[in-house]
Amino acid sequence: MSSLEELAEEHAGLDGAAIDTLHAIVSDWQILADLSFADLVMFCRDPDSGQLMVVAQMRPYTAQTIYQEDLVGQTFAPEERPGVSRAFDEWRIIRDGDPDWSTGVPVREEAVPVPFEGEVIAVVTREANLSMVRAPSQLELTYLQAANDLSQMLSEGAFPFPGEDPERELAPRVGDGLVRIDPTGVVVYASPNAISAFRRCGVVDNIIGRNLAEFDLDDQAVLEALADGEPLESEVEARGAVVLRRLLPLTRAHHVLGGLMLVREVTELRRHERLLLYKDATIREIHHRVKNNLQTVASLLRLQSRRLESPEARQALWESVRRISSIALVHETLSQDSRQRVSFDKVAQRLVEMLGTGLTDPNRPVHMDLRGGAGELPAEVATPLALVLSELVQNSVEHAFPDRGGRIVIELERRSASLHLTIRDDGIGVPEGWSLERDANLGLQISATLVESELGGTLEVAAAADGPGTLCEALLPLPR
Repeated sequence: MSSLEELAEEHAGLDGAAIDTLHAIVSDWQILADLSFADLVMFCRDPDSGQLMVVAQMRPYTAQTIYQEDLVGQTFAPEERPGVSRAFDEWRIIRDGDPDWSTGVPVREEAVPVPFEGEVIAVVTREANLSMVRAPSQLELTYLQAANDLSQMLSEGAFPFPGEDPERELAPRVGDGLVRIDPTGVVVYASPNAISAFRRCGVVDNIIGRNLAEFDLDDQAVLEALADGEPLESEVEARGAVVLRRLLPLTRAHHVLGGLMLVREVTELRRHERLLLYKDATIREIHHRVKNNLQTVASLLRLQSRRLESPEARQALWESVRRISSIALVHETLSQDSRQRVSFDKVAQRLVEMLGTGLTDPNRPVHMDLRGGAGELPAEVATPLALVLSELVQNSVEHAFPDRGGRIVIELERRSASLHLTIRDDGIGVPEGWSLERDANLGLQISATLVESELGGTLEVAAAADGPGTLCEALLPLPR
């Protein structure tokens, strides 16, 4: 299905800021649908044919929808939607007309023009099912009055409010709690959910008829925003309860008529968020301590190696130090990020630098070139992969260049569901008939075990096909 932008461009010739205006409406018109107890449908008009195209649709949470099917992408002739056509032509809200029975139920339609830079770029219809009409409660009357005010603001270009963040995952909805206030801040109506939210914060008396200054914990900011006709989102906490509030000033020709305050209690949500933050901090601290402990073990092994006379024993301890340091690098990275994912490119770069400093002989310099990237990897993949990279690079340095220097190219290629690690040197290569399963040294045995058992991949080591040297290839599956 085409997007709002594609439909508006193709069928109405809109672009740029005009489409941004429509996106802003769509990002915030759930409030209008809920207050209206009505479906909202947005139309654009073809400037040549006059055909009306539905570019967006919203169903209410507070009432049963009229349209079970999706209308987006459907076109209507002007005579099929006369109210919409009149709103385009007359630049005003069209409320008159008999109920429409085309859907099988009586539907009252109100067409609201959307102005932009001296023209009407769209019309939003509020379509309510009249068969559900009954004697309205005070809550429903307040909802409908607020919906009429917001519709008028929409027709004047005053709603949605400019500059507001369209991404509001936690923003309160109409059903979470609604407070209607007059221009001075006196509460005219409060829904039961709103009253309950304030009581969680310690406001036990009736708030209807009282000024916000008498009971609200952030009344100064709210009253100032109301007087200025500016929206406000805030969060208050008292007596262990946390309440989100969103103020929507209601205006008419830039004159403040009052305001709507949507409230939502998020106490448990905030408690869980704080618990997660605490757990994240604990996990990072654990990784930091593991890294420090590994570095301490590595230091002890270095001290021990200095006391040994046997070159073979010193070499074995040094290799253990290198392996421990490779693991410590991963834990150091995890200690800086709470997501338990590692930017392996940084780990690989530091490993290559560490190996280049610790392994190469100044008389036989080996240049290491790291190419490509692996991106972010889960910790359970990054740790064994760091060891594999370290072992394979050390193997090349020690065995590929017995009497001269050379070059090692390490390449990481991230694919859709796998990671390809290639290490190629220009050394003497493996002997004819050499086999990884039969002739591998300890470093290659460790690498093969980690790749196959820990990472579920494959490792191949063979003479380079197109030149001197050895080619090591590891193919590792990754979760999509």
